Amino acid sequence: MARCELSGKGPVVKNLVSHSNIKTKSVAQPNIQSKKLFCQALNQTVSFKIATSTLRDMEHMGGLDKYILRQDDEKLSKRALTVKNRIKRKLGQSNKPKKA
Repeated sequence: MARCELSGKGPVVKNLVSHSNIKTKSVAQPNIQSKKLFCQALNQTVSFKIATSTLRDMEHMGGLDKYILRQDDEKLSKRALTVKNRIKRKLGQSNKPKKA
């Protein structure tokens, strides 16, 4: 089953309900596409399998760099996590959360 590498979106099990209230199980697949995205911090393109809704969210947020830095590590795939860490190193950010 396909899963988005940046947002973690995957297949969802749902019920199709008829007029007579008969419930039929079905699976809704996310629209996953292979895309090459330009990373401004690394100055190179990176290939990901992402959902089209994630692509829209990313453009709304201001690009791949801002989106991937704000995303939780649990949602990211291993490849996306390595790209995130490379971006952090390039920008000089530490992996530790700042204390108040």
